[in-house]
This record gives sequence, C-alpha cells and structure tokens, in this order.
Amino acid sequence: MDYIGLKGRKEVEVTDANTARALSPDLAPVFSTPDLLALIEDTCRGVVAPYLDEDQSTVGTKVLLEHMSATPVGMKVWCEAEIIEAEGKRFLFSVEAFDEAGKVADCKHERYIIRNESFINRANQKLLDAREAAVRMM
Repeated sequence: MDYIGLKGRKEVEVTDANTARALSPDLAPVFSTPDLLALIEDTCRGVVAPYLDEDQSTVGTKVLLEHMSATPVGMKVWCEAEIIEAEGKRFLFSVEAFDEAGKVADCKHERYIIRNESFINRANQKLLDAREAAVRMM
C-alpha cells in the first residue's frame, strides 16, 4: 500500500475545557497547545487507522510544532494532515491547523505502527522491573 498522499481532517470547537486557562488559572482563555497537539495526533492517527489490522494502532514518537496564533473560546479549530513519508512501520505527516481567521499552526509529526498487546506488555514490564528494583534497594 502506498500511504504517501493520504489525508485527514478533524475539527473541534474551542471551549473553556480546552483552553490554556483550564490548565492553570493564570493563563489565557485560548486554545491550548496541548489540546492542539492532541487534535493533531488524533487527526494523524485517523489517517492510518482504516489500513491497520484489528490488533494494531499507531503511536506518536516525534513532534515539531509551531503554534503561531491564539484561538479564543467559541471559534472552530481544524487540522489537515497528509502523509509525506512512509517507510515500513513509520509515517511522517505534514500538518497545518487553522481557525476561522486563518492558519494557526504548522507541524511535522511522526508515528509508528504498533501491535497493541505487545506494546502494552512491554510498557507494563517497565513498571514491574522498576518495582523489583525498588524492592532490591530496600
């Protein structure tokens, strides 16, 4: 399958819940960068998801994000993602985000295909190893 050129789009409305102020009361009531990143990751995940086996998903591994403009509560934000590189289990996306006034972000985002069960098992093994090491140190 040639994944290069596959595209996706996802949109959200800015609410009090996804603002920087929701993270800390001293911050501005505008769409937060962490929520922008979550929108980007979810959009990119959605581009690849229809082509994966039932026991697979993707995980983000790198992000180069420039959040250039603030978006206030009540405006819509959307991102448009396109696969620009695909090699083995690796995908590189070019992403642009917009609000109703124009472009708000540029991003390059890398994701890898994983097998869900083995990925979770490896992550859980880290916890077991850390607990065993802590017990040995006592």
